[in-house]
Amino acid sequence: MAEVIVSLLLLLGGVFILIGSIGMNRMPDFFMRLHGPTKATTLGMAGVLIASIVYFSAIVNEPSAKEILISIFLLITAPISGYMLIKTAIHHKLKAHKGTKGVENIEED
Repeated sequence: MAEVIVSLLLLLGGVFILIGSIGMNRMPDFFMRLHGPTKATTLGMAGVLIASIVYFSAIVNEPSAKEILISIFLLITAPISGYMLIKTAIHHKLKAHKGTKGVENIEED
């Protein structure tokens, strides 16, 4: 049963990583491209890490503190790095695609 759960979590994580990568490639501007790695890819990596936790807990019978620490680090750093990249793009006055929402909320210097 653990093998089935691990397989489904790996498949789900791989699908989210693929969707995030395709989204990063296909979006028209920097602001939209940032959603791929910060949203979908973070969920994909969480799926892979949960699969690793289940595998090492159920099959190998070892505690999986490393995967928990990696998950916490990933969930903390991905939003912060995305925020810093957006602030840098706004500071450098990158042009947004006409379909990008929220551009009118950017404050002028």
